[in-house]
Amino acid sequence: MIDSRAIIDPSAQIADDVEIGPWTLIGAGVEIGSGCRIASHVVIKGPTRIGKDNQIFQFASVGEACQDKKYRDEPTQLIIGDNNVIRESCTLHRGTIQDQGITRIGSNNLLMVNVHVAHDCQVGDNIILANNVALAGHVQVGDYAIVGGQTGVHQFCHIGAHSMCGAASMLAQDLPAYVMAAGNTATPHGINAEGLKRRGFSPEAIRALKQAYKLVYRKRLKLDQALVELELLQQQFPEVALLTQSLRDSSRGIIR
Repeated sequence: MIDSRAIIDPSAQIADDVEIGPWTLIGAGVEIGSGCRIASHVVIKGPTRIGKDNQIFQFASVGEACQDKKYRDEPTQLIIGDNNVIRESCTLHRGTIQDQGITRIGSNNLLMVNVHVAHDCQVGDNIILANNVALAGHVQVGDYAIVGGQTGVHQFCHIGAHSMCGAASMLAQDLPAYVMAAGNTATPHGINAEGLKRRGFSPEAIRALKQAYKLVYRKRLKLDQALVELELLQQQFPEVALLTQSLRDSSRGIIR
């Protein structure tokens, strides 16, 4: 299962059924769970913990020291969940002590070719990051979000759950849950209704979310006024609460 030409540090903890291709380097402090398939020419450095059933394609760099100039080789971590697909040339960096010290990637995600996940990012579950997406440091990505190819995301931005950002966009402020955006810089373009249909949201819930979008973006309300209206709406449609919370959690202000 492990090619004889791979270089494995003796301290690495690797499940018995892990496949590792030739000329791959597994460094000290790396843990790899059952069912993982690691292609040739991959570099994985620690401290890094990788869960079960992940597939990592050739030339990926996983768990490397970050590019933050303040980083001084502190023992920070990269933690990856289960059942992720990490395609060719992705670069996933460890965290910094200026944050929690952990870069975290959840489960069931697809990271397409040449995706960069910088230090201290928190990436949820069931997310798609298309080719050449670049997440700067401290970015948070909610569950089921989709980020189009060639998109750059400014440090500390939050991308809400079930949102969608179009290709070749520049996201400089927070993208609320459920919202579609595109452009340089990205601007909102309604609710991700098609994605919500595919995930089993009821027609009534989708209509309520469209109404919530109008409260935030069309009624010319101040954000605190819109939040009052959203809290009333979510009493009838609990799905709205995710949008309300993403607005309250915004650290850089939301896209407009």
